[in-house]
Amino acid sequence: MSRRLFIGDIHGHYDGLMQLVAMISPTDDDKLHFVGDLIDRGPKSFQVVKYVREHNCPCVLGNHEHLLLNAFPDDNPNLGAFQGWLHSGGQPTLTSYPDTEVLLDHVEWLKQLPLYIDLGDIFLVHAGLNPNKLLGEQTQMDLCWIRDVFHRSTHPFFPDKLVITGHTITFTLPGVKPGEVARGVGWLDIDTGAYHPKSGWLTAVDIDNDLVYQVNTITQAKRMTTLEQVAVDIEPTLVRSRKGKQAA
Repeated sequence: MSRRLFIGDIHGHYDGLMQLVAMISPTDDDKLHFVGDLIDRGPKSFQVVKYVREHNCPCVLGNHEHLLLNAFPDDNPNLGAFQGWLHSGGQPTLTSYPDTEVLLDHVEWLKQLPLYIDLGDIFLVHAGLNPNKLLGEQTQMDLCWIRDVFHRSTHPFFPDKLVITGHTITFTLPGVKPGEVARGVGWLDIDTGAYHPKSGWLTAVDIDNDLVYQVNTITQAKRMTTLEQVAVDIEPTLVRSRKGKQAA
């Protein structure tokens, strides 16, 4: 039976990704989906993008890919956006690339990433959706950057779809410990903070079998468990408002 697996924000941790893939041991019938933020902060963003591209894995645009695309609107960097990208974790990404030509080639590939992927019962998007807008009214900023407005919603955006996201590290949500995934009203957040020193956990969810695979990029620990054992239900009224966009 084929599996649909969803992998949280990698942030350049290629070695962790390879350990996670080895744990999953995907067959030709399985499909790995990526929730965006392949790049930045970690040491091997070039290798991560290369892997996802060469294996033709479905992936949505994350806010860090958005920052990189703004930094290179054409073959020459936009100085202000470029500095902003470096400040938000882009320097290790830049260092990981062998030369500018390869970086720009990957930029062209990143440009074609969709903002969301609708799988029928699953809706994959990096950050979430604005509950005050229809799907056709959602902007790139909504889908790549939104946080609290989405997490505080008391009604599911879709009556028949689970929204799978990354972007917001789960332990920043109320009652969630490092390594746990967060489950809200109609959504599941699987960014467990692969780059963050407080966590280090990189997560993949086998949504059809309710299984979770995890690798810790700091301690090298590995574990496989059920979704119910690591999912924490979020009470929307307890989600605190955070001002400004945070490049998680």
